[in-house]
Amino acid sequence: MKGLRFQIQQLSQRCNWHYVGLAAVLLLGAVLRFWQLDAKPLWLDEIITAIFSLGHRQADLPLGVAFSVSQLKQIFTLNPGVSCAQIAQTVSTESVHPPLFFCLLYRWISWLNPNSENWIWALRSLSASMGVGAIASIYWLSRVAFSKRAGLMAAAVMAVSPFAVYLSQEARQYTLPMLLISLALVGLVQMQQDLHPGRRLRPAVWLGWVAVNSLGLYIHYFFALVLVAQVMALGGWMLWQRRSIAPRGWMALGLAISGITLSYLPWLTVLLGHISRPETTWLSSREIDWESRIAPIYQAIAGWVVMVITLPVEDQQEYIVILSATLMLIFGAWLVWQVSRGLRKAWSRLEIRPSLLLLTGFVLSVLVQFFAIVYILNKDITVVPRYNFVYYPGVCALLGVALVHLPVRKVVLPFLLVGILSSVLVVNNLAFHKAYYPSRIARDMYVDPETPLMLVGSYTSIQEIALGLSFGLELSEYFPDRPDESLGFAFIDRTDGFEQAWRQLSRVTPDFPLPLNLWVIAAPGMKTRDYPPRLQITHAGEGDRPSRVFCTLDPEEFGRIGFPYQFYRCR
Repeated sequence: MKGLRFQIQQLSQRCNWHYVGLAAVLLLGAVLRFWQLDAKPLWLDEIITAIFSLGHRQADLPLGVAFSVSQLKQIFTLNPGVSCAQIAQTVSTESVHPPLFFCLLYRWISWLNPNSENWIWALRSLSASMGVGAIASIYWLSRVAFSKRAGLMAAAVMAVSPFAVYLSQEARQYTLPMLLISLALVGLVQMQQDLHPGRRLRPAVWLGWVAVNSLGLYIHYFFALVLVAQVMALGGWMLWQRRSIAPRGWMALGLAISGITLSYLPWLTVLLGHISRPETTWLSSREIDWESRIAPIYQAIAGWVVMVITLPVEDQQEYIVILSATLMLIFGAWLVWQVSRGLRKAWSRLEIRPSLLLLTGFVLSVLVQFFAIVYILNKDITVVPRYNFVYYPGVCALLGVALVHLPVRKVVLPFLLVGILSSVLVVNNLAFHKAYYPSRIARDMYVDPETPLMLVGSYTSIQEIALGLSFGLELSEYFPDRPDESLGFAFIDRTDGFEQAWRQLSRVTPDFPLPLNLWVIAAPGMKTRDYPPRLQITHAGEGDRPSRVFCTLDPEEFGRIGFPYQFYRCR
């Protein structure tokens, strides 16, 4: 009896330490995700998230007129009383995304009720919270698929991943799908277990899998790739084991897929309309040559590397880029060698082989779809590393089970330390920079602090309006004193060409004294010579009598980061 009591006590202590370790991993993941959450500037996609999730639409924006910093901040205040149906209607016509994330974020922000000082934190906090939830869900996945130790290791992998931290600090629908993908894979592994001979099908598991995948499809269109990959992985395993799979297993899978399909019928017509919208064409390759055929391969490899290590390679001096890239490749090669050793050891455990095959099949099935999109549909999605969220939970689970079979001091500890260092770099904006560099552009535009400044953005879509708003928000930080008297904005429609846009600009009346400086954001590809040498605006003048004012192009002040921006002096 004493020996049995001693063994029970030891087991209890091990369990307690296990859950202490899990709590520590979750705490570390939370710290890395919420640390300096609002320090980095909002970029184009996050501005669109803010507009829709605060209950606004394009018609609510001040277009074709001059407006102040105070009016700019009004755009980013909550519009109370907006329903999810209204948000869905806006998203269906002005975006190319499903609506559920924006509805959830609207409710989240309404609950937090942020003020003008912390609204960016509130906007990103849902993603950060879902990022922590994804750590817990990947623990559950690996525990169900492999073991408690593998679950803890997979959770640690995701907690310190610079890629996961980066996504968690984006006000976009990436971490919520990651959480749901992990939960869907939990269900998939349990469904596989139900299909073993002598096991009964658990209705709650299969219905839960249907529910999670249905929700995912209403949050991100790429969840369709997740669903197809799950069916390919489980269906492939069932074909391999077809002699031991009862007909009821095939029937259950067919019913589950039918249930997901039926749940998506209300949104299907919107999806078909979104596919043909111009916003979806930006990934298309204009020229098909040998370079465009090879680029997706090394871009995909780079995307895999930054899941585990990210050093400064963006907007850095050449020697820093070379050094950082070399270290990342060396570490990536070392990790591939170590993980292959760990996976071989895991493969020797017969009881986890089915789960290994299933999750490996899931990851490979997503990659097959990725490269089919690249080479058949001619849309290079590998150029955007964040899209790897689609299969990242599967990668985490496989890394976790591999690392748990490797030495802690020689492999696991260095891996986790490199992940923490990389995540710190991400948090401090030394890696995974915001697209279009709003901070750098605002710094470029701050050329003459003593003269009032007006930023003019031309647009054909809400995406280009959001781009200008992101620059405007960052630029407003340079005018903390009397901003309404120093900085203004305007957006002009260039849908019918620039001649019409310049005429619209001539009717814009900024409420500033002369002299006045003007920055004009135009269309991609434009150069200084494509801008008019002089632009005209309307000035209120004394006695409220409007007068024409001409603005002269300054050829020395021109910049381009994706979109060109040209400086004018109005006298």
